[in-house]
Amino acid sequence: MCNLLPTIYIDSTYSIDYEDMYKRGYRGILFDIDNTLVGHNAPQSEKSLELIDRLHKIGFKTAVVSNNKLERVSGFAQPADMFYVYKAGKPLGRGYTEAINNMGLKPDEVFCVGDQIFTDVWGAGHAGLVNYLVKPLGPDIGIHIYLKRILEKPILLLVLLTNKSKKKKFYREHPEK
Repeated sequence: MCNLLPTIYIDSTYSIDYEDMYKRGYRGILFDIDNTLVGHNAPQSEKSLELIDRLHKIGFKTAVVSNNKLERVSGFAQPADMFYVYKAGKPLGRGYTEAINNMGLKPDEVFCVGDQIFTDVWGAGHAGLVNYLVKPLGPDIGIHIYLKRILEKPILLLVLLTNKSKKKKFYREHPEK
């Protein structure tokens, strides 16, 4: 069950304190695309390009780890100068490991950002990575995602109840570096 619980649950990819994460010693970020950086199947946006540029200026290496096909992932990642893994097989750890290795980093220097528990959070958990679960940026397309969202609700309720009872920003212990 612990691999299904996010390290951090936050409203948006765009509200993460990346400077703080850099100060903590993180040097790489693995992103999902759809409903994490842009809406489902949306093209790269000015807002997402500005974020990735800001992260590169801070000193982060960035990558997309996605179960999408090559065209979607490369078309999104290349304009932002991001490494990418397509058909990553999330929630298995292969895609995460490939991205980390290609960035030349260690797992404890990398964190993940995604909007789905059963792919992004669970996959990051398999890889032993700190992960942010963000609220989806837009509506889901496809019955398979809709059904996963229904299954996610009890887990999100547990996360929210635990956060209120602990009066903390983080669900699981956020590693101090």
